[in-house]
Order: sequence, then C-alpha cells, then structure tokens
Amino acid sequence: MRRAAFASLAVLTALAVGCGGDDDEGGGGGEGGGGGTLTVWNNEFQPDRMEATQAILDDFTENTGIKTKQVAVPEDQLPTLMTNAAAAGELPDVVLATPLQQSQQYAAEEIFDSEAAQTVIDNLGADTFSENAIELVSRDDLATGVPSDGWGQLLIYRKDVFDKAGLEAPQTLDDVTNAAKQLNGKDDMVGITLATAAGDGFTAETFEHVALANGCQMVNDAGDVTFDSPECAETLRWYGDLASNYSVEGAQDVDSTRGTYFAGRAAMMFWSPFLLDGMAGLRADTKPSCKQCKNDPAFLAKNSGLVGPLTGSGGEPSQFGQVSTFNISVDAPTEDAQALVEFMMNEGYTRWLALSPQGKYPVRFGDSEDPEKFKTAWAELESGVDKKAPLSESYSEESIASLGSGVENFERWGFAQGQGPLMGALGGEQPVANAVADVIGGKDPAEAAKDVQATAEELQAGLQ
Repeated sequence: MRRAAFASLAVLTALAVGCGGDDDEGGGGGEGGGGGTLTVWNNEFQPDRMEATQAILDDFTENTGIKTKQVAVPEDQLPTLMTNAAAAGELPDVVLATPLQQSQQYAAEEIFDSEAAQTVIDNLGADTFSENAIELVSRDDLATGVPSDGWGQLLIYRKDVFDKAGLEAPQTLDDVTNAAKQLNGKDDMVGITLATAAGDGFTAETFEHVALANGCQMVNDAGDVTFDSPECAETLRWYGDLASNYSVEGAQDVDSTRGTYFAGRAAMMFWSPFLLDGMAGLRADTKPSCKQCKNDPAFLAKNSGLVGPLTGSGGEPSQFGQVSTFNISVDAPTEDAQALVEFMMNEGYTRWLALSPQGKYPVRFGDSEDPEKFKTAWAELESGVDKKAPLSESYSEESIASLGSGVENFERWGFAQGQGPLMGALGGEQPVANAVADVIGGKDPAEAAKDVQATAEELQAGLQ
C-alpha cells in the first residue's frame, strides 16, 4: 500500500531490466569486492524518496569508494522485472524495500542470498532487531533479507462522527459492522470505504487483516492449505456484506478508498500509516478535500482515530502488517553488497526512515551502545513532502505509539508455518482479492473459499 499514482515514472521500469550488475559493474559474484559499481534497485520509487536515498548512497561511496547505480522499481513491477532480470542473467546487486513475501519467494528461488543477509544481521547484532521482524523474514533458520522497516494495518475512523453518534472506538469486527450500519447515509457519508477491486493486492491485504481477527488462516501449523475453512468462508461473507451494504459502489482500490475518506465521505477505512502525512495536509498530491479541510488542512488528522489490532470470532486481537527488507542477490559481489546494507542499517538508517516516517517504523531499535537509538531518532523525524512537520503536531501520543506496537506484534498468513514462498506466489495470482470481488458479485462465500483453496494448493504443489 506504499504505492502511489506516479504514472510518469512507469517508463523507468523498462530501465531496470538490463541494469543488473556485470563483471565491470559489480554483480560478478564471489566474496571479495571488485571495485565496480553496485546496481541498487529501489522500490521506494517516488522522486523525493529516490533523491533522499541517492544522498545516502553518495555518502556510502564517499566512505568506502564503492560506487552505486540506483534504479527506480515501482513495487507492482518488481515481480516482472525480477523474472526478466533473472532470465537474462542480469540481477541487481542489492534491492531496497522488498516486500516480505517477495523476500521469501526470491530466496527460495535462489535469487536472494540468505547467507549474505544473515551475516549482515549477525554483524550488526541480531539482538538489536525486532524479534518479530527477524522471525517473519526468516526461512530455514536464515534471514531471507535484512529487515529494514515495517508498518501495521490501521482502521482509521472519524472520532468526531463517532462521538456525535455516541459510539466508542471500534475494537472488534462487530463494532465495525455496527458503526457502519449506524453511520451509513448520515451527513452524506458511507459507513466505511472498503477495498473491493479484483486482482488487487490492496484488497488482499485488507481482507487478510480482518481474516486474521476472525481466525481465518491460509495454512495450518503443518503447512496444509486451509482456506476452505468455515472461518474463511464466514470472513468472505462478512466482508461482502460490509462492502455491498455500507461502502462505495463499484471496484474500490488503494486510491479511491483514500480519496473517499479524504473527501469526508466515509466514517471509516482500512489503510496503512503511509497516508498519515497526506491526511495531515503535508503533501500536495494527496490533500484532504473535506469541507472542513479548506480552513484546516489537518482537520481529518486531528479528528481521526487509529486502531491497530481487531478482534473477531477468533477471539484474539490480530493485525496485518508488512516488513520491508534489504536484499543481496546471489550474483552480487558479496562483501561490497554487505557493506552497503550494513551502512544503510547503521550510518544511513535514520535518513532511510525519514523517507516516510509514518510508514517506516524502525525494526532495528538501536545498537550495542544505545539499544533505543533508532527508535528515539524516529520519534523526532518530520513527515511530509511539500510541508514538513512531526506527526505529534496532528496526532495524539497514543496514536503515534500504536504505530510502533503494531510493528512489533502484527501477524501474517503462512510465514510462521514456513510457507513464505507460497505467500509470495499468491501475491502474483491474487485469488483472495478475486474471491472478495466474486462474493460481492453474488457468489456463495463457501464456493469462493474453495476456489482460493484450489489455487493455493496448486501453487504450493508447484513450489515443492
């Protein structure tokens, strides 16, 4: 959900294939540094983030003499570009901001070097990292990549609207349903703006968040696919009812859900914390447009509450989240690439988090001298693009604290059961998002769950 509508950058994706390292520009493999240029793919492709990352890379070159070449790779283009680069023998040397599921997938496909990543973590000190983040990125007792930052999914709701209706902050799925029913149609609002687009990763992420709360799991402890369970069928029914009766008609995606809430036309939405700077009026490309926002661009930020873990019939509070990783490819000059990742996680780490602090909570908390060093530095960072301000100017201390607690405790389907590669493969097929759209279109939830089950089993068999 970090993706943004920067279509003009799409042309850069074509540059990524063919930009992998070769014998003259790094990428030659082996343990020693060859004094060449490291090709660095960056999923943080927005212009301001590319520029800030380049400054970190320039400092790395000045300190080490190792040159780098940065390439913008929009996240939704990564699978295609990586497949093409692998087929051409032109892998990048280092990949920044790789989503968790693809870190696992590419390590299983022997594109990413897990031993190289584990060595970086050991050198920096595994005890300086979030235990949860290390566990999520690891497979067969090795980290598939070095965890760099993370975020937890949020239910964002209008506190002022809830207070006026006498509603408490939603803590359960039943609370969400009841609030959506009560507030739908009031003051030209829908009860909730909900992701519904077929084939869309944002729809899948949103569904997984509520599915975890409802006790719906993609696989069991033995690694067997279990999406045809009553819990998953019930979650599809719940999601379909909410979308059909209390949300916006038509296929809704990452941009339209945010746009509806920012226009003051929804009482709730599920989104990542990456929108918090925009909701505070700090970036021109995603400015709130509600009527109150004309006089106070931060109106929505000041009048919105943030809820992380939710409880469903499963009984345990649960929250979806994402960990990003820094990865070293199997063709990289290992020592040079490791030196870069260590620099990014140490000297350059606070500046990396500063690219988008609201969505980049540190998963390396500090170092051996100061165990809280990076958490402390993160709390003082300013968010925004066109304007800069600390989150504390628009959000409560409790809301800001929830961003950290979410990262340290969130869950994901399949990773604890050693099925990270399957989760990556599912991300390419998007059967869950398709099932959501099918249920909204009238399909029986149990049948839609069986469709996901069949696709997941087929993918799993292909990975074995």
